[in-house]
Order: sequence, then structure tokens, then C-alpha cells
Amino acid sequence: MCYTKHTLKGDMGGNGKAATSRGDKKDEKGEAFLEEKHEFTVMKSEIKEAEIRKHVIRRSSNSCRPNTKKGVMEGNTSGTQSVEIESIRNDPAKVKAMTVQELRKTLKSVGVPAKGCKQDLMSALQSFLDKKASDESSQVGEQLVICTEKISSKKRAKNLYVEDHEQNANIFADASGLNRNKKRAKAKIEVNTELVNEKEKPLIKNKEVSGNKLYQSKSSSRSSIEQVGLTEGIDISMNHPEPWTVLAHKKPQKGWTAYNPRTMRPPPFARDTEFVKLMSWNVNGLRALLKLEGFSALELAQREDFDVLCLQETKLQEKDVEAIKRSLIEGYENSFWTCSVSKLGYSGTAIISRLYHLSSLPELEIIVAYIKILKTAAISYIKPLSVRYGLGISDHDSEGRLVTAEFESFYLLSGYVPNSGDGLKRLSYRVTQWDSALGSYMKELEMSKPVILTGDLNCAHQEIDIFNPAGNRRSAGFTDEERQSFEMNFLSKGFVDTFRKQHPGVVAYTYWGYRHGGRKSNKGWRLDYFLVSESIVDKVYDSYILPDVGGSDHCPIGLILKL
Repeated sequence: MCYTKHTLKGDMGGNGKAATSRGDKKDEKGEAFLEEKHEFTVMKSEIKEAEIRKHVIRRSSNSCRPNTKKGVMEGNTSGTQSVEIESIRNDPAKVKAMTVQELRKTLKSVGVPAKGCKQDLMSALQSFLDKKASDESSQVGEQLVICTEKISSKKRAKNLYVEDHEQNANIFADASGLNRNKKRAKAKIEVNTELVNEKEKPLIKNKEVSGNKLYQSKSSSRSSIEQVGLTEGIDISMNHPEPWTVLAHKKPQKGWTAYNPRTMRPPPFARDTEFVKLMSWNVNGLRALLKLEGFSALELAQREDFDVLCLQETKLQEKDVEAIKRSLIEGYENSFWTCSVSKLGYSGTAIISRLYHLSSLPELEIIVAYIKILKTAAISYIKPLSVRYGLGISDHDSEGRLVTAEFESFYLLSGYVPNSGDGLKRLSYRVTQWDSALGSYMKELEMSKPVILTGDLNCAHQEIDIFNPAGNRRSAGFTDEERQSFEMNFLSKGFVDTFRKQHPGVVAYTYWGYRHGGRKSNKGWRLDYFLVSESIVDKVYDSYILPDVGGSDHCPIGLILKL
């Protein structure tokens, strides 16, 4: 408990009355001291009964602030820091101009770990500013101070004196003044008790995006301060509501920022704009996904309103396909599936496209649907012109890894590139046979119309695409051989990584291993892509990732293409 210290000043004037003698003053002071000591003992007993010896209070204008030069300086410093943070947010260029000492001081003032080189500090401050701008972590950066009761009994007695400016300054505070002071002390105790109890309550959050609940998760009781940091030694709260918005990378480079789909995606098109919306998702077992409690594919379709959905790693057998088709969401009855026949319950890809049943729509909606069909005359409301399965090479087509749908203005491929496997057993097959065969197949299709390849391509192309590049040099998906093959067979042949083109310095992942809670700490890989022919790059309006959608170790990705 802290008390405000007041200094009493003697007043020798006032209405011509002589000052009391020194002995009288001493007696009166002694009597008053005994009375105040008794009041203090009662107050101390009440505090002890409440078992509150330390009170957590916010550093604000209402915080306990001893009337000393140090206290005034701390208050002024706090205000100055708030102004500095606000000015930095309004002018991001100031971050680069700050010294290491200034960066560390600013980060410490908002509760962010201030470790690492200047680039680490700049990235940490930029991440904090981004979070503050999105109003998503109101608790991040809060500074709490512990005011410990270390005042000696002599000082406590002095603190009970109250300066009464309405009476003669030589008179001590009367009993009513002491009572008021005691009530204020009790009020502070009660407020602080409520604050501590509130912080101890477990928090339950509903995972919601754009008003549609995809699933719910309960988070355990946690501290009100969520530590945000940069690696090395990254310290992200495991219960952070949006971990993907925190820059998570072992060796972040200058200019890199974390991906935030809420702030980095362009505004939606106007209703009369003609476009197609494609989505892709490695579901890691479709039947298991559909059985997940709380997950609704219908809600995902309503939220995203996609025209075509490409799936990978469905793990279906051919005998399962018809049952899955019957359970498809209304309006998406066009579906094309390929399954592994060499290893059952393994791999598998699919393409599902939108189709309206006009007879089931109200009269006005039928008219609108007809108009849209006539205007687009293409992908959104009719079947693909043709469908192919595999590469046309028997050695590569037994695992159900590729479906190709031909639409009016492009080919769409849903692909699941082979993983090099434990011990890199399939690395040679993957880089010398599969990748080159797929690249050649795409160039052959491109001779008649543009090509779009989407899916799990099992390669983090650059260091920005993986949390720990140095520790995964010989891990499947990030070997030099796979990255070079990705470059040679796809990018060098004229196919463009749409997400990286739109977001050149953005750290974003699409895969998080289940082991060690990679998703909660955002320690992931970007393995899922939309690669498009150079001829239609200028028609790409948005290439995006949906890291909030759970149910698989991968998350969905999307592409919006202007028609």
C-alpha cells in the first residue's frame, strides 16, 4: 500500500493570535500522534486481514506517486513515452532513424523484449505498432508495477498527517480527515483486489472470422501480459489470439513483416465486377476433417464464397468418393476426384466447382443467376470443359496426385507433389522425375491457354518461407536440391509465385507441424502455392492465405482473378 506524502508548514500569522508555546505544541502533537497511531494500527489490521501486502496497480495518473522529484520524473517519462509511441506510429520512418539505445528504451516502455541487434529491435517495434493499429492485442505492451509496502513505521506515521488548506496550516487533520484517508486506503485495496482477481480468471475465446464461427478453442489461464518477441529466442504466447500476425523467424531480414490478412488484403470487388475466386487446401484426410466437432464446411463456403475448391491429401479410396459426393454442399455438385491405387488411404486430389440449380432458386435469384451465366460464360456457374487425371505417365499416376480442369480461359491444376520422405528416400525421384515431368506437362498445356497450378508443392522455396532455415537444410521440403528443382522446373519456365509477387517481404506460412505446437507459436513453412502463367499475372487481384482456419496441419490459400 502506498500513501501520498504531504509536508506541513507552520503558519505564524492569522487574526493576530499569538502562537502556542513550544511545550503546548509538543503535548498536542503527542496526543494527536497517539490517536493517529491507533487509527493506523486499525488500518494495518484490516489490510493484514485482507492478506494483501503487495498491490498491483497500473502506472497512470491514478497510480500511487510519492510527491518526490523521482515520482514526478517517472510520471513525465511515462507521458513522454506515450507521445513518442504515437508519433512513431504516425511516422514509421522514425523507426529506422532511432538508435539501438532508443529502440531498447521504447520497447521496454511497452513491455516488449528488447534483445538482439538493431534489425531485431526495429522488427519487434514494427510488429508492436502493427498490432496496436489493428486493435487486436489490447493487453500487449501493458506495463504493471508492483508497489511494495516497505515504509518504516515512523514514515507511515508521518504519512498520516494531512495538509488542510482550508484551515490554519498549523492544525493537524481532525478525526474526520483521518476517516476519509482510511476510506480512500480501503477503496484502493478493494480496487486492487478486484484487479488481481480479474487477472486470475481463465479466459475463453471463440475463434471467429468475419462473423462466422469455424471452431472454438479454450485457452488456459494466462498472464495479462502477452510477451511478443523476435528470434533468436522468440517468445510468443502460446495463447496469442492471432499468432500469425507476429513475425516468427529464426533470422529475420531487414524489411520483413508478418502477414496479417485483415490489413494486407485489398478491398472486395464491387458486385458488378467479373472475377473468379479459387481456393486450395491440403486437408490431411477429408473424412477426418468433416468429422471434427465444431467444424462446418458450409460456414467456410459461406464466408469465402469461392467458385472452385481444390483439395490435396484427401486420403480417400475410390469406394469412398460417391458417398462424399452426396454430402457436398448444395451449389457445388461439380466434383472430380483421383485416388491412390498403389497405396490405399494415401495422397489423393480433387477439384470441386460451383453449380447453381436454378429450379431450387426463387424467381428473382433465377434471373440474377441467368444474367451472371451470360456475363461470365465461364467458370463460376458451369462445368469445366474437360478434366484429366494424372500426368499421362503410368510411373507417376498411381498415387492420385494431380487433377486438371480446363475452363474457358485457363487450365487449373490441383497438385500434391511427392514428399522426399524420411531420410530423403524419394528425393532423387522427386527432383529428377516428378518435378521435371510436371513442369513439361504445364508448358504443354500453356501452348493453348494459361495455366494455374495450385496445391501442396512440398517446397519452401526461400529462407523467408520457413521459420528455421538453418536447422532444416537437409529436411524434406527445404533441401538445396528441391529448391533448385522448384526454381528450374516452374519459376524459370515462366510460372509466377503469386503470393511472393504480391508480398515480397512478408513472412507467412501455410503448414505447421503438429509436433511441438508449431501452429500456436507460428513456427511453420510455406508449402502451398498458386503458380500462374506470366500472361495472366496482371489479372491476379489477390493471392492470400487463411491462417485462422484449422482442421488440418495446412491452412487454405486463395486466388482472386479478374476475368
